[in-house]
Amino acid sequence: MNKYIKIVIAAVLILLGLYMMFFTRSLGWGIVIFLLAALPILLFFKNEYILLAFWQLRKQNMEKAAQWLTSITNYQAQLHKSQYGYFHYLQGLTQAQEHPAKVEPLMKKALEYGLNMKHDRAMATLNLAAAAISKGRKQEGQKLLEEAKRLDSAGMMTDQIKMMKDQLKMPSMQKHMHNPNMRQRGKFF
Repeated sequence: MNKYIKIVIAAVLILLGLYMMFFTRSLGWGIVIFLLAALPILLFFKNEYILLAFWQLRKQNMEKAAQWLTSITNYQAQLHKSQYGYFHYLQGLTQAQEHPAKVEPLMKKALEYGLNMKHDRAMATLNLAAAAISKGRKQEGQKLLEEAKRLDSAGMMTDQIKMMKDQLKMPSMQKHMHNPNMRQRGKFF
């Protein structure tokens, strides 16, 4: 649903509540309808699909969260600007298991649009650090890990950060490691 339709629904509910309170003298029903107008206003700023996706992520149900996110077809028309970052953040989290290559651009977009909570920014930078380390960019990965550690004020991701730092200390394997027994052989045997 377009985000501006929610504002129109809220305005109609407010006008209906005022009509009920002052012209029909049904003060109770007018107040109830007036309070119901708060729901579309809340859903204008916090999209219902994003809230449901967060709820499914909390239950560790990635498939359902991805289904709720696919309900958002045009994020610029359906979401408020403050929700753009969370849309990309949630897409990155739900696709992290199946498509790890798609996570890095989504997390970069999420950080560009902005995330309100510090721990969400820490999780996004941690995912960016993991992507950088897996692609062999150790300097960038180290810098992103330090930033994630700084953002993680609650200490929820200290284990993951420590594990990734230990992974950085390990010597990297050569990408083209050959069988040493094959080096002495000629072209045809």
